[in-house]
Amino acid sequence: MPETPFPSPEELQKRIQEFMKANFGDHVAVSAFTHQASTDDPPDQRQESTDPFQFNATPKQIKAHLDRFVIQQAEAKKTLSIAVCDHYNHVNRIYRLEKEDPEAAKRIEYSKGNVLLLGPTGVGKTYLVKHIADLIGVPFVKADATKFSETGYVGGDVEDLVRGLVQKADGNVEIAQYGIIYIDEIDKIATSSNITGRDVSGRGVQTTLLKLMEETEVPLRNPMDLQSQLQSAMEFQRRGKPKREVINTRHILFICSGAFDRLKDQVERRLRQANIGFGCATVSADSAEVLSAVTTRDFIDYGLEPEFIGRLPVRVVCHELSADDLFAILKTSEGSVIRQYTRAFEAFGIDARFDDAALREIALQASAQKTGARGLVTVCDRLFRDFKFELPGSGVRTLEVNFDLVRDPAKTLKELLDEAEAEAELNQAEMVRQFASVFSQKYGVKFEIEEDAVLKIVGSAREAGSNVTDFCNNLFKDYPYGLKLLRDRDTHLEFRVPVSAVENPDKFLSERVVEFYRQAKEAEPSRPV
Repeated sequence: MPETPFPSPEELQKRIQEFMKANFGDHVAVSAFTHQASTDDPPDQRQESTDPFQFNATPKQIKAHLDRFVIQQAEAKKTLSIAVCDHYNHVNRIYRLEKEDPEAAKRIEYSKGNVLLLGPTGVGKTYLVKHIADLIGVPFVKADATKFSETGYVGGDVEDLVRGLVQKADGNVEIAQYGIIYIDEIDKIATSSNITGRDVSGRGVQTTLLKLMEETEVPLRNPMDLQSQLQSAMEFQRRGKPKREVINTRHILFICSGAFDRLKDQVERRLRQANIGFGCATVSADSAEVLSAVTTRDFIDYGLEPEFIGRLPVRVVCHELSADDLFAILKTSEGSVIRQYTRAFEAFGIDARFDDAALREIALQASAQKTGARGLVTVCDRLFRDFKFELPGSGVRTLEVNFDLVRDPAKTLKELLDEAEAEAELNQAEMVRQFASVFSQKYGVKFEIEEDAVLKIVGSAREAGSNVTDFCNNLFKDYPYGLKLLRDRDTHLEFRVPVSAVENPDKFLSERVVEFYRQAKEAEPSRPV
């Protein structure tokens, strides 16, 4: 019996699409399969292995780079710079040693310095990690820990963080295995002390993250993903076994962060109990100073598993930002929101200029929001929303952002629009006069439009939503012929258009022609009978 030929990938995809459409309608689609080079492919289809990663930065160089984008947080910058240098210097050494002596590379022991950032929202935690990844040139994936608790299963979503590194590296696993995974709001997966039984959303996520942060192999294909299952089935039919692709998390650096709101009170209670007695030191009210005294026991009491918090040995506290810090962000940071608004207005041909008094007032208002640098975005959005809506197309070319504008934006906007309207009318009036001048030169007539008529034409053009020059061309479209009749009789003809002529210019011209000929006839000498 002849063997049934296996369909080509294109034909198989077509059959699968027909099956999916017949059973699920248009709500499910199957993407095209792409053939990836593997060890079973011919040598000419495999790329030569090259050194995928180079690292030679110093902690001071990394901190100097971060200073360009993040204000304050000196201790966090220093801690992150050291942790990153230690991690990637070790990666460099192991990568090269594995080529020379794989057995020696296996004997080297190293405790990965995953980092935990503590601090309120909007102080620059995400920004710090993002710009470190940009500087080093490794893939960077960010996720909120809260999204893992919203699913019915845990492991699949958490492992998708690692798969996300491969996507950011354009499928290059060698680069992806040196990436950085940043997990925010890690405090939200702490287990509550009053929960009985298995806490899937908290303890389950911590357990899964624990394996990733240490060392494990993550399959590149999510077993819960339909397309991955179909690709595995195709490879099984083609090769007799599915190709197993994995990424090892040994060299992936994990950085977690959270506000840990309840932790400050918890640490304060511990410190107060330890200082009970006469002459004891008072506990500082500064959140960062209190959190700097946090211990592993405090994290465990907070609800983090001992094994989980143990995988985050490098810990540093980020300080709250003052109004002065927010002003410095606006003034000097390369990622300042002011730069974004400057570019936004520039796109409409408006030059936005900010003075220091305005920036300080914006910083004060943002400080009252108690959301750190995010408060700057909130204040600026409320402040400039109407300006961005009204000014484009209004004729305004310069926006001076000063203290008065920040304190009373509605008044300033009205003044700008009134000035722009008045200036626009002046410009349009000049365009009407320019039309009369061009008309005079073109047709050899001294053609003048009186000032009242000029203003009337400008208003009528605005009401009609027409360009004033086009409006004039249409208004006086029949005048060249009529004035030619008059000019033939009077080479020094002067013709003035009063405001009364604007409503019906053709009637006014006809009356002038009739009157001109009548006067000319009366001026002719009477012939003798």
